[in-house]
Amino acid sequence: MNLPLSNRDLPLRVITGAFVLNSGLEKRGADEETAQGLHGMAAGTYPFLKEVDPTTFARLLSAGEIALGAALLIPVVPSRVAGAGLTAFAAGLLGLYLRTPGMRRPQSLRPTEQGLPLSKDAWLLGAGLSLLLGGDTGRDSSRSSCRRRR
Repeated sequence: MNLPLSNRDLPLRVITGAFVLNSGLEKRGADEETAQGLHGMAAGTYPFLKEVDPTTFARLLSAGEIALGAALLIPVVPSRVAGAGLTAFAAGLLGLYLRTPGMRRPQSLRPTEQGLPLSKDAWLLGAGLSLLLGGDTGRDSSRSSCRRRR
């Protein structure tokens, strides 16, 4: 069976997939206070989300993270597809970091103490871009390039 990913994609997919899946599972069934906190931060940065009920937002966020985590972990999903999803998700998280007051030091990208947890999501963007730009060879390209040289 020829899976649509290479061996080099596996570490990125397993680590990010497990992380995102766990995050979604933790949000599943969020109480009202947690839902309001998640919604408030997101709606403050992305005003169109103000129209969404906090409980609905938390449920949709949880489902999205579970779906993305599963897509990263399931090897039949092509790496470029999983990488596109991870890149979009991480860009949204970094948007929170960049646009939320108090997350960064004045006139700097360096995080404040409050912004440190969100700034760490930059690794998700790097992983997503790596999968998006380099995925889907369907084989271990380092091995196939060795075969071509022989």
